[in-house]
Amino acid sequence: MRNFIQPGKVITIVAAAAVSSGSLVVAGKIFGIAATSAAIGEEFELALGGVYELPKTSAQAWTVGAEIYADTDGIATTVSTGNTKIGVAIEDAANPSGVGRVRLNDNF
Repeated sequence: MRNFIQPGKVITIVAAAAVSSGSLVVAGKIFGIAATSAAIGEEFELALGGVYELPKTSAQAWTVGAEIYADTDGIATTVSTGNTKIGVAIEDAANPSGVGRVRLNDNF
């Protein structure tokens, strides 16, 4: 196929804000984990899909399969209103706890 570009598991985008390697990044409807750090205006690699341990809203209990969203600060949450759906919890997470494991859904 002459029009095929790449598998799309990792893409290069421009940082709208400073990005740290390993952080959850939402750019419009694209979301993923920063594979590299970048300053504003620099290109960086964004990994799409996979399972990651992410910072979560501490005061929430998660159950396996719960829908997970990213808030505007890049924190994983079960609150859908005003947030971007990113995947599902792959294991229970206690209330309180600062992190949870999430399978990013690269098919939304």
